[in-house]
Amino acid sequence: MTDDLRARLTLPRYPRSADYDPQWMIDNVMGPNPLWLLEWLSPALDLTAGARVLDLGCGKALTSIFLAREYGVRVTAADLWIKPSDNWARIQVAGCADTVTPVLAEAHELPFADGYFDAIVSVDAFHYFGTDDLYLGYLSRFLRPGGALGVVVPGLIAELEDVPEHLAPFWEPGFWTFHSPQWWHRHWSRSDAVEVKVADLLDDGWRDWAHWNDVCAEVSEDDFVREFGGREAEMLRVDAGRTLGFTRVVARRV
Repeated sequence: MTDDLRARLTLPRYPRSADYDPQWMIDNVMGPNPLWLLEWLSPALDLTAGARVLDLGCGKALTSIFLAREYGVRVTAADLWIKPSDNWARIQVAGCADTVTPVLAEAHELPFADGYFDAIVSVDAFHYFGTDDLYLGYLSRFLRPGGALGVVVPGLIAELEDVPEHLAPFWEPGFWTFHSPQWWHRHWSRSDAVEVKVADLLDDGWRDWAHWNDVCAEVSEDDFVREFGGREAEMLRVDAGRTLGFTRVVARRV
């Protein structure tokens, strides 16, 4: 099963992620594959070894471990819902005890010094707290001048006025936090806190999203993951890239 699972979850455009245990990723699933999304995001951040990086909304710290191992950075793994002790156990097993520090933090009450981080990243989390008009001004103060801010979130091809008819059976209120790259570009640019460098969509990202959910729904031992993953994969196939995808936004603090 392991070899078959690895083959199914090895995609050419995510070569770094292919080196990680696929069962480990599925056992810690909290949404779309976070390593794939981070691997798409990271080249635009221009990370340097030894940099201090805040992984905001890190979930079960898979992205934090990936950052430390693949790019040689020092990571603060911050999350509100996953206990630091639980993440610490994963971090130690992954051999990252010297490079990843887990903390409990609420996105609006971050316990860090101004200008402390060289980069801030957020994968599949920023849309839950970052759409407020004032939030970017608050968050950017924890970056050094010139530091990078990069996020990947579920997104829209274009902004919506109403729920598309084909998505109505699947739509949840939280989906209104999904936005297009153009929306995020405008939202960040008007803050005057950062200079936007990238705002784009992952080509055919919906296919990777659906594929990941299909595999999780088949393999996971968690009833919720099987049910939710299958339903979300069905939604993505019905939509077929007309509406949904992944948005990447990268900026530098001015």
